[in-house]
Amino acid sequence: MDFLASSPDVRNGRPCIVDTRSTVHRIAIWYKLGYSAEEIFHQYPHLTLAGVYAALAYYHANRELIDAEIDAEDAEAKQLEQDTLFSRLSCNENSAALLNASMNS
Repeated sequence: MDFLASSPDVRNGRPCIVDTRSTVHRIAIWYKLGYSAEEIFHQYPHLTLAGVYAALAYYHANRELIDAEIDAEDAEAKQLEQDTLFSRLSCNENSAALLNASMNS
Protein backbone atom coordinates (compact mmCIF):
# COMPACT_ATOMS: atom_id res chain seq x y z
CA MET A 1 0.00 0.00 0.00
CA ASP A 2 1.33 3.43 -0.93
CA PHE A 3 1.16 6.15 1.69
CA LEU A 4 2.90 8.90 -0.28
CA ALA A 5 2.33 10.21 -3.78
CA SER A 6 3.56 13.07 -5.90
CA SER A 7 2.13 14.81 -8.92
CA PRO A 8 3.43 17.83 -10.82
CA ASP A 9 -0.03 19.39 -10.37
CA VAL A 10 -0.02 19.16 -6.57
CA ARG A 11 2.33 21.16 -4.37
CA ASN A 12 4.92 21.54 -7.15
CA GLY A 13 5.44 17.79 -7.32
CA ARG A 14 6.49 17.41 -3.71
CA PRO A 15 5.54 14.12 -2.10
CA CYS A 16 2.30 14.28 -0.14
CA ILE A 17 0.44 11.89 2.10
CA VAL A 18 -1.98 10.04 -0.20
CA ASP A 19 -5.41 11.68 -0.60
CA THR A 20 -4.22 14.89 1.10
CA ARG A 21 -2.24 17.96 0.14
CA SER A 22 -0.05 17.60 3.24
CA THR A 23 3.55 17.44 2.06
CA VAL A 24 6.45 15.58 3.57
CA HIS A 25 7.99 19.04 4.03
CA ARG A 26 5.05 20.16 6.20
CA ILE A 27 5.22 17.00 8.31
CA ALA A 28 8.99 17.51 8.66
CA ILE A 29 8.44 21.07 9.88
CA TRP A 30 5.97 19.90 12.54
CA TYR A 31 8.37 17.13 13.51
CA LYS A 32 11.24 19.61 13.80
CA LEU A 33 9.02 21.77 16.03
CA GLY A 34 8.89 18.85 18.46
CA TYR A 35 5.65 17.13 17.49
CA SER A 36 5.64 13.33 17.53
CA ALA A 37 3.95 11.34 14.77
CA GLU A 38 1.03 10.67 17.10
CA GLU A 39 0.67 14.37 17.99
CA ILE A 40 0.67 15.35 14.31
CA PHE A 41 -1.96 12.68 13.62
CA HIS A 42 -4.18 13.84 16.50
CA GLN A 43 -3.75 17.51 15.58
CA TYR A 44 -4.66 16.89 11.92
CA PRO A 45 -7.29 14.13 11.85
CA HIS A 46 -7.54 14.12 8.05
CA LEU A 47 -4.12 12.43 8.05
CA THR A 48 -3.54 8.76 8.74
CA LEU A 49 -0.99 7.68 11.29
CA ALA A 50 0.58 5.41 8.68
CA GLY A 51 0.81 8.38 6.30
CA VAL A 52 2.53 10.50 8.94
CA TYR A 53 5.04 7.73 9.64
CA ALA A 54 5.64 7.28 5.90
CA ALA A 55 6.27 11.01 5.56
CA LEU A 56 8.72 10.92 8.45
CA ALA A 57 10.51 7.91 6.98
CA TYR A 58 10.82 9.73 3.66
CA TYR A 59 12.07 12.84 5.48
CA HIS A 60 14.75 10.88 7.35
CA ALA A 61 15.87 9.18 4.13
CA ASN A 62 16.15 12.58 2.39
CA ARG A 63 16.87 14.84 5.33
CA GLU A 64 19.65 16.98 3.83
CA LEU A 65 17.65 17.80 0.71
CA ILE A 66 14.38 18.50 2.52
CA ASP A 67 16.06 20.60 5.24
CA ALA A 68 17.84 22.64 2.54
CA GLU A 69 14.54 23.24 0.72
CA ILE A 70 12.80 24.25 3.95
CA ASP A 71 15.66 26.64 4.80
CA ALA A 72 15.53 28.16 1.30
CA GLU A 73 11.76 28.70 1.61
CA ASP A 74 12.22 30.33 5.03
CA ALA A 75 14.89 32.67 3.65
CA GLU A 76 12.68 33.59 0.70
CA ALA A 77 9.72 34.28 3.01
CA LYS A 78 11.85 36.49 5.26
CA GLN A 79 13.15 38.40 2.23
CA LEU A 80 9.59 38.95 0.96
CA GLU A 81 8.55 40.22 4.41
CA GLN A 82 11.48 42.64 4.47
CA ASP A 83 10.77 43.83 0.92
CA THR A 84 7.10 44.38 1.76
CA LEU A 85 7.95 46.27 4.95
CA PHE A 86 10.49 48.42 3.10
CA SER A 87 7.96 49.12 0.36
CA ARG A 88 5.31 50.16 2.90
CA LEU A 89 7.75 52.40 4.74
CA SER A 90 8.83 54.04 1.47
CA CYS A 91 5.21 54.65 0.50
CA ASN A 92 4.48 56.16 3.92
CA GLU A 93 7.55 58.41 3.72
CA ASN A 94 6.61 59.55 0.20
CA SER A 95 3.04 60.23 1.30
CA ALA A 96 4.25 62.22 4.28
CA ALA A 97 6.61 64.24 2.07
CA LEU A 98 3.81 65.01 -0.39
CA LEU A 99 1.48 65.99 2.43
CA ASN A 100 4.11 68.29 3.94
CA ALA A 101 4.84 69.85 0.55
CA SER A 102 1.16 70.52 -0.11
CA MET A 103 0.66 72.02 3.35
CA ASN A 104 3.66 74.33 2.90
CA SER A 105 2.59 75.63 -0.54
